[in-house]
This record gives sequence, C-alpha cells and structure tokens, in this order.
Amino acid sequence: MSAPSGNVFMVVAPSGAGKSSLVRALLAQDPSIMLSISCTTRAPRPGEQDGREYRFVSKEDFLAQREAGMMLEWAEVHGNYYGTPRDRIDEAIAAGRDVLLEIDWQGARQVRQRYPQAIGVFILPPSIEELESRLKARGQDSEQVISRRLLAAGGEIAHAPECEYVIINQEFSVALSELLQIISAARLRFSSQALRNADLFAQLGIPASH
Repeated sequence: MSAPSGNVFMVVAPSGAGKSSLVRALLAQDPSIMLSISCTTRAPRPGEQDGREYRFVSKEDFLAQREAGMMLEWAEVHGNYYGTPRDRIDEAIAAGRDVLLEIDWQGARQVRQRYPQAIGVFILPPSIEELESRLKARGQDSEQVISRRLLAAGGEIAHAPECEYVIINQEFSVALSELLQIISAARLRFSSQALRNADLFAQLGIPASH
C-alpha cells in the first residue's frame, strides 16, 4: 500500500486567540484543504447546522464509534463528548488531500499517535491583556466564564513548544499570511513532493527518499 500523500495540519490555540477566524480565512483562500468536522453529543446551538460546525450524534452512537476505534481523538467536556472521526481523514490524505484539524493540545497529542508527521501550528495572542479584550469583545461569555478561560489559557499556552510552528496573532492579515506560508512550505518538502510527483521523480531518476 502506498504511503499517504496528504498533510495533516493541527491548529492549536487558547480560546480567544483567533484560531477559528484564521482557519475560516485560510479555507476561503485555499478550499483544497479539508477541514475535519468533529462529532459531538451536545445539542446544536442557534444557527449551527449538522455537518458544518459539528456532526451532532447521540451519546450512544458516539460511544459505539469510540469503542469501535473509529475516533482519532476524543474528550469529555462539561458532560458532552467531542471527537474526531478518523475515516474521512484517512481517506482524504490517502487521496492526496491536506487535512486541517482545529483542535486543543490534548487532541493534538492523540492525533500525533496516529499521524507522527502531523504539523502543529500554535496560535498565540500578543498578550494576556489582549486575549482578555478579545474574549470580552466576542460578547458570548459571562465574566465568570471569561475568567475561567483566562485561567485555562496559561496552561494551554505552556504546550506551545509541542508544535512545530508558532504564530503570534497581533495583526490578523499578517497571521493569515504566515499560516499560508506554513501550508506552502509543508507542501514543498521533499517527502511531500516525492509522493505527489512520483512519476516525474522516477523519470528524472530521483530516489523517492533521501
């Protein structure tokens, strides 16, 4: 069986660092990247659609998939289960598509067990003060929830060294440009080029590995 030729990108960040906005902008510029859609047992929020933000499943279905080994990673948060199905990811990278996971550091660790070559990108805020300002500006959370998110952010940021790349999201356009550069650089690595252009490399007499 041939080796998978698609890249697996993991975008990791504390809440409020701008991860979701950067991912949306990235996918708008490069629709060839497949965003992995997580499963969850929680109820849909107003405006959410099944298969867009999440795949909404019952607790029984989720646990059955987990026990069958169908989840790439999973976690229980506030009594609800969240997880990443592995079938579509395996199919996508085998077909040469790049896959992006918007994930937390715990999930990233689990993903690396399956895909050791996964590329981690950690998004940092320019300061804790700015992170707090962004969380308040979203208008989605109470002061108590914001305080909890800020307390959690310190622990999450401590895992930044586990990623290959770090982007400081001070100016959105610059951060997006840097994220696009990381995607491009990964695609230009020898291993990626050799897999995507196997026939050309063979014609030119270039060994498939070095």
